[in-house]
Amino acid sequence: MTTFGFSSTTDDVLTGHDLSGRHILVTGGSTGLGEETSRALAAHGATVTMAVRDLARGQAAADRIRAAHPDADLTLRQVDLASLANVRTFADGFLADHGTLDVLINNAGIMACPQGTTVDGFELQFGTNHLGHFLLGVLLAPALVAGAPSRLVSLSSRGHAFANVDLDDWNFERTTYEPFVAYGRAKTANALFAVGFQQRYDGAGVQAFSVHPGGIHTELGRHMTPEVIQTLMARVADSGREFAWKTIPQGAATSVWAATAAELDGQGGAYLEDCGVAAVSDDESANTGVRAYAVDPDAADRLWTLSERLVGLT
Repeated sequence: MTTFGFSSTTDDVLTGHDLSGRHILVTGGSTGLGEETSRALAAHGATVTMAVRDLARGQAAADRIRAAHPDADLTLRQVDLASLANVRTFADGFLADHGTLDVLINNAGIMACPQGTTVDGFELQFGTNHLGHFLLGVLLAPALVAGAPSRLVSLSSRGHAFANVDLDDWNFERTTYEPFVAYGRAKTANALFAVGFQQRYDGAGVQAFSVHPGGIHTELGRHMTPEVIQTLMARVADSGREFAWKTIPQGAATSVWAATAAELDGQGGAYLEDCGVAAVSDDESANTGVRAYAVDPDAADRLWTLSERLVGLT
């Protein structure tokens, strides 16, 4: 078994893999990690559905991938994770065309944005990063079950350490909004979603994982003004942790590893980083690891119940 780590790239991780016949759906496929994830998987034979908010930008990404890999099997579909109605329309259309799905990679996201709300009135980061992907994952679960053994990959972040999810004030109605607190809550929710999904679908042959891709310069940071970046780096410095950037192929490596690595069988629900299973640690000075609250089964249950109610599944 090959050992991968911080510097491993998508092509390193997928060396020797033939993904022909496997159908993988990647949200946020029009740029950054989503584009690289789609490229790498398609380059190794997978059929990839790129779920994008902007079809023109998605087409540009698909064109770039096909320029490098002319045989890439790519399909574009439009989805806006900030609209529950749009997510439902997307899922209905996808299921009408596809009875099975091998991997769902919930990659799309926003980070540290000014305070705002989704179409449905949810705080923008929690609503987009978590609730949109929660609804998508639950609606597409029948296709994942039909495609079992299959996987769901939920992109979290080391940013989950900024804040636990607040199940009593998820919409910042009583808490003063702070961009990185909101981001931390949403990224904790992404990790807990993988735990909750694993609890419910493991018996049906679906395994779920959450992923920390690392620090990467992508459009995710489009709201990162110099002042916001200074605030972030001050947080890191105050914690005593070191920080190093990754390239986009390095950042996407853990996502494709989560989607394909045979050694992950039986470890569903785990939080992954640097192409490995992260240790659970509440040491604030640690540069790696996952906070216990982000993989807590009871918290995952409570978040699942709240999320079902908020998206109208109960």
